[in-house]
Amino acid sequence: MAFQSDPSFVPTPPPGEDELPYDDGEPMESQRHRKQMELLIEVLELHWKDRDDVYVSGNMAIYFSELQAKKNDFRGPDVFVVLDTVRRERKSWVVWQEDGRTPDVVIELLSETTEKVDRTDKMRVYAKLLHVPEYYLFDPFSGVLEAYALDNATMSYVPVAPGANGDVASPRLHLGLGVRRGTYHNLEVGWLRWLDAEGRALPTGEEQARAAEQQARAAQDEAKLLAARLAEYEQRFGKLPGGEPR
Repeated sequence: MAFQSDPSFVPTPPPGEDELPYDDGEPMESQRHRKQMELLIEVLELHWKDRDDVYVSGNMAIYFSELQAKKNDFRGPDVFVVLDTVRRERKSWVVWQEDGRTPDVVIELLSETTEKVDRTDKMRVYAKLLHVPEYYLFDPFSGVLEAYALDNATMSYVPVAPGANGDVASPRLHLGLGVRRGTYHNLEVGWLRWLDAEGRALPTGEEQARAAEQQARAAQDEAKLLAARLAEYEQRFGKLPGGEPR
């Protein structure tokens, strides 16, 4: 007897970001870990403020299979970047809702309690299941940065040698990564920073505001200097009838 499907049957759609847990359950290890995550995300969002085809986030659940979702088994990178997508608010990254898009770059911030997982389970998931092209590990306290690139033949990560100054390149983002000492949210340490082609750290919002303030102050100082010179000239040589110095 031939099988006949029930025309009234409607398959249940897989859960989406509104139904799935979006807290990855892994609190940041320390104040510095949290600030480092915020720094990396803030700077990229500022750098790409005029683009709507990129997504930057961190400490957010990434779901890549329905089975994984049913088991409540997911990974939450400390920082991740997705290109060729839509810049909008999300509760979690659900691959089957994102046309199969997975992160292009993942950064994990190492700690004593997470380092083993970051180097084993997470590295395997990012390579073999999510196929993340670039994977970075950074210890906020030791300042050690490691870069890995995905070998598409073996679907595993191979180390990428840093430059002479310890900086590494991110081919996917056309940016660099390196440690620069500075102050962020009143904490002065060596921070992992996104770098431009000349190796300069992309500015934070606070650094942009400070630079704008310095430029405004310099313009005011220059205007005062010109006014003082003009006054001195007028005092020595007087003015023309039209108000111009003679």
